[in-house]
Amino acid sequence: MISSLRKNAIANIGARKSCSEDLGKEEPITQIYGEDVFNMKTMKDYLPKPVYKKLMATIRNGSTIDPAIADDVANAMKRWAISKGASHYTHWFQPLTGSTAEKHDSFIEPDFEGGVMMDFSGKSLIKGEPDASSFPSGGIRATFEARGYTAWDPTSPAFIKRSSKGAVLCIPTAFCSYTGEALDKKTPLLRSIQVLSVQAKRVLACFGEDCDGMVIPSLGPEQEYFLVDRELYLTRLDLVQTGRTLFGNVPAKNQQMEDHYFGVIRSRILDFMNDVDQALWRLGIPAKTRHNEVAPAQFEIAPIFEALNLAVDHNMIVMEVLRQTAEKHGLVCLLHEKPFAGINGSGKHNNWSLVSPDGKNLLDPGCSPHENALFLTFLSCIIRAVDKHADILRSAVAYAGNDHRLGANEAPPAIISIFLGDQLTEIIEQIEKGSAKSTRDGGTMHIGVDALPLLPKDATDRNRTSPFAFTGNKFEFRAAGSSQSCSGPNIVLNTIVAESLDELATEMEKIPAKQRLDALQGILQKIIKQHKKVIFNGDNYSKEWEKEASKRGLPNVKTTLQALKVMTQPKTEKLFEKYKVLSKVELHSRYEVYVESYTKTVLIEGKVARDIASTIVMPAALKQQILLAKAVSSLDAAKVKTGSAAIRSRLSDVSELIEKTMESVDRLDKKIEAHDPEAVLKEMLELRWAVDGLESMVDDSNWPLSKYAELLFIY
Repeated sequence: MISSLRKNAIANIGARKSCSEDLGKEEPITQIYGEDVFNMKTMKDYLPKPVYKKLMATIRNGSTIDPAIADDVANAMKRWAISKGASHYTHWFQPLTGSTAEKHDSFIEPDFEGGVMMDFSGKSLIKGEPDASSFPSGGIRATFEARGYTAWDPTSPAFIKRSSKGAVLCIPTAFCSYTGEALDKKTPLLRSIQVLSVQAKRVLACFGEDCDGMVIPSLGPEQEYFLVDRELYLTRLDLVQTGRTLFGNVPAKNQQMEDHYFGVIRSRILDFMNDVDQALWRLGIPAKTRHNEVAPAQFEIAPIFEALNLAVDHNMIVMEVLRQTAEKHGLVCLLHEKPFAGINGSGKHNNWSLVSPDGKNLLDPGCSPHENALFLTFLSCIIRAVDKHADILRSAVAYAGNDHRLGANEAPPAIISIFLGDQLTEIIEQIEKGSAKSTRDGGTMHIGVDALPLLPKDATDRNRTSPFAFTGNKFEFRAAGSSQSCSGPNIVLNTIVAESLDELATEMEKIPAKQRLDALQGILQKIIKQHKKVIFNGDNYSKEWEKEASKRGLPNVKTTLQALKVMTQPKTEKLFEKYKVLSKVELHSRYEVYVESYTKTVLIEGKVARDIASTIVMPAALKQQILLAKAVSSLDAAKVKTGSAAIRSRLSDVSELIEKTMESVDRLDKKIEAHDPEAVLKEMLELRWAVDGLESMVDDSNWPLSKYAELLFIY
């Protein structure tokens, strides 16, 4: 019986050793960092000098790759990969499934003498041909139209993926159809980075800063996740099939004591985290921070900032490494946004900034932000972009998993607003009135203990409830979900900011060069007056803000299906077509893919909920009903009245919940047949109410599903 699996799982966990025997034996970071990456240092060692220079020009400046160097790069990459134990290579790409994809080919070629040679050509490096009809395309590809292409992305280095039996060379690539449309997340991301660079450089030129190279958006995605014991996980069909628990009561002790956040990391989890870090460092991924998160069994890992395209690739690898490493430790990593109802879910904080070709962070206010005209210009353009296209930005984080998280008192609401803090808000207000003349000083904090040093105080506090918060030298878009690729939100963010910079540059370029800085004040003043309504520094969770946001005319789009509609509106088509990030066909195909994915996800959850309720919960509930009925019958036969009323009442309660469960299952079946995802979700909540009620009444030894108290605390 499943209930016996649950008991055995708990017993096995208790019998495990609490920590590993090889304490403190991490390999030195400096020796292993990047050893499994075909990075610039490795390229320099393996490539002829002229080839290396041409490749660097593409990587650093975005210039077109010279096809003539492809064979040299391929040969060097093959030699390096073989030296690392690789026997296969793959074009590693990111289709619209939200995950990564790969098809492995070996390096072998017959030598026609009974042996093989190890071969890898420039053609094989530059182009691959996976089956395009088997990936979501939103109608771009018919089933019989199978040809698609992967194209080498030289700006993201190749890397080695290892297993216990071998290794494979992974080559990051873009993925497009036979007719040229993007079928992936990387292609439009690279387009958006390119157009953002073009428009940012125009603005820099207006300030007299002509520079070679690209303006590159940088990213530091904080990744939240849950860990549960694998044996307990396997007793939950809902976790196995959907990644979240469809039933379960919040235990008496959950997160209300606030003792898990930044708490001491358990030995088993610390061993897991050490292995994760080692794996990531070998892949050149700068994992920096690790800690317990707010909810029990919840954790976070955060890297150092990198160029956006590379950071997105790295985050996809981080998620894979988390899952694979968890399995090695007898754990399961849950990346769903809301794996447990009633406690905090998981997000992916998208920390975004802009870096000039000379390495300057364009969102760094400096010591005196009111005097930093360049910073204030970029800041004003971002404010305009977010206010003007809040609905499109909201659509970038719209999918089934995130609907369970956004808007709760744990995550940003569906209302997109900007937090600037007191210091920058004062400056913005000064600009609106005429000019920025002063900057608030943070000062120092006096802690009241003589032995402790005076701490420099930041000029403004942080706001963890804001969906789009300025946090010192970057913007943190907190609405992205933990399982989501960072590509979608950043494609939108790059494009809307590029448009805003374009508008400003166009206006500035009409003004004689010597008069531009004098005219800038009026331009920024106009932007602030028109778009300051999107700035809000208060509690984004409050009902008062929801009312205030409505008065300001800010959109409050609460569900995925509502949010996605903006993708087919003329203003969205015009925006993405103008900057050649997504054509109308590509944009509409994504809308179709995302709506279909949402519908399939909800229908799968509905079917799993129905099956669990019918075939796993109901037998246990009926057993409890029979047990109570026998108890009542025995008491009646013995003419014992003491306690009889209470048992009759419990029997009545259990019987009522059984009836409600069966009725809800029947209704759910009909909603599933009608392919109505919103109706399915509503009925699933009704079914959950009945099943969770039964959990609190059925004998614990007979309850078949691992409970929240076990999943969250026993590992």
